Amino acid sequence: MGRLLAIVLVFASSLAMAKGGETPPLVDAVWLNENLDRDNLVVLDVRSAIDNGGDRSSFQKAHIPGSIYSSYTGDGWRESRDGVVGLLPPVASLERLIGGLGIGNDDTVVIVPAGTGATDFGSAARVYWTFRVLGHDDVTILNGGSAGWKAQGFDIASGDGVRPAVTEFEGKLQQHLIASLEEVEEARGTQAQLVDARPSDYFRGENQSPAARVPGTIPDSRSLPHVDFLGERDQAWYLNEDSITAQVNEAELNPGTRTIAFCNTGHWAATDWFVLSELAGFEEVALYDGSMAEWSQDSDRPVQVAKKGLARLLNLFN
Repeated sequence: MGRLLAIVLVFASSLAMAKGGETPPLVDAVWLNENLDRDNLVVLDVRSAIDNGGDRSSFQKAHIPGSIYSSYTGDGWRESRDGVVGLLPPVASLERLIGGLGIGNDDTVVIVPAGTGATDFGSAARVYWTFRVLGHDDVTILNGGSAGWKAQGFDIASGDGVRPAVTEFEGKLQQHLIASLEEVEEARGTQAQLVDARPSDYFRGENQSPAARVPGTIPDSRSLPHVDFLGERDQAWYLNEDSITAQVNEAELNPGTRTIAFCNTGHWAATDWFVLSELAGFEEVALYDGSMAEWSQDSDRPVQVAKKGLARLLNLFN
């Protein structure tokens, strides 16, 4: 009961702060419509083929008025290195990407997913995390995405959208938001909480991503499936804020403990990071972008699977 109360209070405090004049981390279509003409507001549409969300041609057919487009999967928001997919690119690369979109350090950025599925929301959460990693805190996500905007009857534009002039964006790396492989290895012997954002069948080792060399999870981690935070309503997918407290408490997570979210490639984990850090008010949350794709590369790193109701440890390739 004490832990439950703590999370309820932290969550309430987070919401109160959002209502105090700062841009809240998650906004709805009504909020965006009321603020659409605000100076220095940039609406960034990041839809992609994930969950059949679309592409640039889909954006050209219908988008939020005044928005700009950048493909989450095609424009360099993540990269592959040393055989690991989904990693954070160098700061300089991200500065060029963001500045090339005309986004400056003084802008409020509203990230718009397609709103077509639970995995699609992770696109917005990952781009949000990227901005925060670069020290840009004035950023938010449109809950329901472009599908929700359309379903609620707000104005729709067509064409190429806004083409802002290239500007300079300066990133200041916030290392505490990134969990390295070394930190994850050390976390198993410390008080840090490892949180697996993948669906339960991946956590149990019954399903496996092509990005991971073996099924299973990092030993001692907690299961907090990203998909459980989202649901479909009126032809669009929304993050359900009302379910956060119950789900976090079911996973027996402590909001005052260093928490590291991971998945297969650091995509689903972005949703867990967003929920825990930005909505539930956890004090210290990082994202392990290497996730199981990196962890499973080395046969010396143990992997835990569930078998006949019992947890056992497997060494990679054994």
